[in-house]
Amino acid sequence: MKTKQKISLATLFILTLSSLLLFGCSAEQSSSASNSKNDEDNSTNGEKAETEASSASEENTEYPIVIEHAFGETVIESKPERVATVQWANHDVALALGVVPVGFSAANYGVQDGSGMLPWTAEKLEELGAKDPNIFQDTDGLDFEAISDTNPDVILAGYSGITQEDYDILSEIAPVVAYKDGPWLTTWREQVRLDAAGLGMKKEGEQLIKDTESLIKEKASNYPEMKGKKVAFANFSADDLSKIHIYTPADPRGAFLTELGMEYPESVTEEITDPDSFSLTLSAENADVLNDADILIGYGDESLYQAVKEDPLLGQIPAIERGSVVFIGNNTPLAASGNPNPLSIAYTIDDYLELIGGAIEKLDE
Repeated sequence: MKTKQKISLATLFILTLSSLLLFGCSAEQSSSASNSKNDEDNSTNGEKAETEASSASEENTEYPIVIEHAFGETVIESKPERVATVQWANHDVALALGVVPVGFSAANYGVQDGSGMLPWTAEKLEELGAKDPNIFQDTDGLDFEAISDTNPDVILAGYSGITQEDYDILSEIAPVVAYKDGPWLTTWREQVRLDAAGLGMKKEGEQLIKDTESLIKEKASNYPEMKGKKVAFANFSADDLSKIHIYTPADPRGAFLTELGMEYPESVTEEITDPDSFSLTLSAENADVLNDADILIGYGDESLYQAVKEDPLLGQIPAIERGSVVFIGNNTPLAASGNPNPLSIAYTIDDYLELIGGAIEKLDE
């Protein structure tokens, strides 16, 4: 796997991400190859992307395409043949549509083999015959030089946290497809629509959404007991049990739970003062806000659950008392799939539903 050596740029702006976001520890960075080797590999990856992009769509897309987003609008003048993606899972959307990016950001959470790729990404790349993906190491900020070196026709960032400054710099490299509303609020459907539009593959994007919806419906039908259950995606920290962090229904994690047929308790939604916020923080003294939750889902392990259960305040939450909780192991592929996309959904939905089903069984004990 090839990576680019990060350089210091006066225009580099470090993205400030909440510790709640799944943009944590970076994958292990490999040594840079020589410039001639990088140019040769970029050319190979570019030819791969051109082949995939040109063959993936047969529809007669009318250009120019105008895509509106949080920073204004982006105009795609012609069919992109070299596609770069930045930040979380935009490359997965391209891959799901049969397009191999000329470069994409490393997955910085859930990777357990140092590859910079989650298993569903690696699996799809292998299926498409891409053996040497060009992966950007951008934990400390976007690697603008590496992105520019791929000579992209478009940069996909439909689900991301890029800033205005990032957008401006990226736009000097190629047209950028950014999020519509706020950073890290794009649902998987919106991400597919945005990124597919940037690829000139709107029709294929809609079909991908339909196929993914059908898969979700089919899998969820095996757990009819989920329907109508009250759920909240809540995070606890063993280092500070005085606070509870809750992902709202506006966050992709919360939105996916409602898509599975569950509902957020009114006691939680009433605490949300900003409808565009992806999370809210409560003090342990207000833990009773979660009393109406049948199920709690969060990141952690058995030791964290025991610490929460033994806490004099948090331990009084009914779901904690009866054990109707799903604690997903930190920094695992399943945890990373909490921010879903079509590839991750297909790869992990069986495991996710099995855990939720187990928590629901606790309600009858």
